[in-house]
Amino acid sequence: MKFELRWWQTGIVYEIYPRSFADANGDGVGDLAGITARLGYLAWLGVDAIWLAPFYPSPMDDFGYDVTDHTDVDPLFGTLEDFDRLLTTAHRLGIRVIVDYIPNHTSDRHPWFVESRSSRDHPKRDWYVWRDARADGSPPNNWISMFGGPAWTWDEATGQYYLHSFLASQPDLNWRKPEARAAMLAVLRFWLDRGVDGFRIDVAQFVAKDPELRDNPPNPEPDRLAWLGEWSHQLHLYDHGHPDMHAIYREIRRLVDAYPGHRVIIGELHHPDFDIWARFYGEELDEIHLPFNFHILHAPWDAASLRTVIGSVLAALPVGAHANWVFGNHDQPRIASRVGRAQARVVMMLLLTLPGAPTIYYGEEIGMVNVAVPRERARDPWGLVEPTQSRDPERSPMQWDASPNAGFCPSGVEPWLPIAPDATTVNVAAQRDEPSSTLALTRGLISMRREHPVLARGGLRLIEDTPDGTLVFHRESEAGRVLVALNLTDGPRELSIAAAGTVLIGTLADTNRKSVGPTLQLRPNEGLVVEER
Repeated sequence: MKFELRWWQTGIVYEIYPRSFADANGDGVGDLAGITARLGYLAWLGVDAIWLAPFYPSPMDDFGYDVTDHTDVDPLFGTLEDFDRLLTTAHRLGIRVIVDYIPNHTSDRHPWFVESRSSRDHPKRDWYVWRDARADGSPPNNWISMFGGPAWTWDEATGQYYLHSFLASQPDLNWRKPEARAAMLAVLRFWLDRGVDGFRIDVAQFVAKDPELRDNPPNPEPDRLAWLGEWSHQLHLYDHGHPDMHAIYREIRRLVDAYPGHRVIIGELHHPDFDIWARFYGEELDEIHLPFNFHILHAPWDAASLRTVIGSVLAALPVGAHANWVFGNHDQPRIASRVGRAQARVVMMLLLTLPGAPTIYYGEEIGMVNVAVPRERARDPWGLVEPTQSRDPERSPMQWDASPNAGFCPSGVEPWLPIAPDATTVNVAAQRDEPSSTLALTRGLISMRREHPVLARGGLRLIEDTPDGTLVFHRESEAGRVLVALNLTDGPRELSIAAAGTVLIGTLADTNRKSVGPTLQLRPNEGLVVEER
């Protein structure tokens, strides 16, 4: 069976955290106009699409993931007219725009919840999940909020608990209520009609819980997920992931596919089981186009673990499905802080040579690292509860140049989070014309993907018998064969290759266009892409 390739099956997505990308109005917070002003840079870089984290009206208890109006723009970020200008400019530059969609919950200040909370008899009461207390007055079950504490909050006025999988100010919607479901589908139509190219669905597996609200059993091995705090104390069998969600995503997919232009659905889905994760593509590839693959993000940075993850992801894919890969986002420590800047260049080479659709988190292309945030400037609600889990460090402002505030906002204005101390040297302006920079490497890899379709569309064959600490694979198609050899260590490695070839690009710039083989010498922290002859 032949499947026609769509742009999103191989396209490069660039995640933008709007608060942190570019501040156009000088208030220290990034905005839509700031993003629009920087779209030329992204076109130069060569990405296919941008994904915008939430910019909707919100009290910002969770920085936009607590929405009060799904069909408008928070004044902090601009106006709907600003969004339209961003969309028009992006499309003119050949960049598609993906927006965040938050289906699991709203803000407790959303008009829907205000009405739901007003009376047990209100027509919107069942748009959210309300339940009576147990006989002893305790919550209806033992479910835990991701941010700690019970997932239920008592409402004194109406004498019931409401469910919130995250903050108490983020009540969960009830997708089993037809009217609520229809209202959330109308949100998708609003943005599709406006011209967006797709959606990234927040916490996608949470939209359907066990209708019987059964207690979660205790986790016999909580230490394995200790970084999740109290959440790690249970096996989360009933508070998310109910099979009913597949029908929801089939309905969403039908809606999105009815629009022209091959719009895309990307799902935030965390599941350690490869086969369960792969089910979100749908049995007929009729659910989420690209369920985010977090397996590689969470894998240890060693060759054996990466081989296992890459092989397992590709083996789990349904026929006709395409993989996606991501090493960082607004919820995860930056990859350069996890593996070091030298290996972060190797990460970028791996990301952009795997088959499928890669996602780059803003700043990865210049090697940005986590930024220490003093307690008095902490902003992340999860971090305020559990400081070791703060997501502030990976959300620091983009580093554009060596000027005060790194070009993110005007000098004399305090940015919403601290600027990295190394921003005077690690920035776009310093790296743009430097051939050995991480930015030059990233742009070169993107350009190479376009010039050699085998890297985006060819098959992948892992080479198992390679020197310790090396990850090696072939990309193959009728268009040719390319070898990718990555040294994940700080020592030299030597390996044999099947045929001589030419280095298309290396993480160390002096290797480009060099002839190699049949023995390949890899220097410490070096990666090479070789076109074999």
